[in-house]
Amino acid sequence: MWKIFGPNPQKIMDQLDANSTREEVQRETGHVIAVKDVSFSIEKGETFVVMGLSGSGKSTLVRCLSRLIEPTVGNFFVGDKNITQMNTKDLNHFRRFSISMVFQHFGLFPHRSVLENIAYGLEIRGMSRVERLGKAMEVLELVGLSGWENNLPRELSGGMQQRVGLARALAVSPEILMFDEPFSALDPLIRREMQDELLSIQKVVKKTMIFITHDFQEAIKMGDHIAIMKDGEIVQIGTPEEIVANPKNEYVRQFAEDVPRYKVLSAGKLMRQPATQKTQQAFSANPTFFAHTSDKVEDLLEMIADSDAAIPVCGEKGELLGEIDRSIAMHSMRSKN
Repeated sequence: MWKIFGPNPQKIMDQLDANSTREEVQRETGHVIAVKDVSFSIEKGETFVVMGLSGSGKSTLVRCLSRLIEPTVGNFFVGDKNITQMNTKDLNHFRRFSISMVFQHFGLFPHRSVLENIAYGLEIRGMSRVERLGKAMEVLELVGLSGWENNLPRELSGGMQQRVGLARALAVSPEILMFDEPFSALDPLIRREMQDELLSIQKVVKKTMIFITHDFQEAIKMGDHIAIMKDGEIVQIGTPEEIVANPKNEYVRQFAEDVPRYKVLSAGKLMRQPATQKTQQAFSANPTFFAHTSDKVEDLLEMIADSDAAIPVCGEKGELLGEIDRSIAMHSMRSKN
């Protein structure tokens, strides 16, 4: 997908040298490449984070996917549906029934109660008042706002208002949830609370989520996969563990260097291979005491602290693959990239 801003983007697209930088194109043509040759796929039910600094193209990208901005070139498929080729009627249907968006600014109706704000998307669909308010109450409870249904938005804190925005998005049961820096305007403590809340809700609803952020700590906390953007391009896609362990270039490394490795890396990534004979014997004597390769080191700290010996690390089938001990855990806690 490409998005070029300017008076004649299609002409520029047809003549463009793909190797030209954003600065070169802007200097020579007066056009701005906001999204440059971006491609990725997202698994159903995963949270896919697009992360980058201001001006990297991440917000433009998510708006192209929903066609709030029309891409210059490219396609966005949901299953076998090509959203970029839909006519106005089909696109409106897709927006009403298949996607919901949550923005940094809440966009609540000031004259409507919390419950009526949550039910708004269902009202647009034509659902009866009794049905939509009943559904809105269910979602209101899911986001932890029970007892606030009759209040107006101005009577709520910023974090609570964002919960209303999240509830409004969830109420229509979309296939895809798109978040454009939804927590950026919140205080740090409330922001962490909302991140935890969304992670808890995702465990229940299992929606496909596209989450935009400029905060790498937020990206690794929220994402199953992360795409890091710079100057309109994706410079690396991977799991949080892959990006922290193996940053592709200096740009990515600068983000990853301040992340405590033990919070991101798994036992499988840090384990010593093969397991020593002593660990093999201990595992044979007690095959129920081990860590999985997928376990985060952070979650194993108590187990490691309570054991004087190395802990066996096993794969998905229970096979012994290696070991992890205090020295490895301590190194990961001290180490940055």
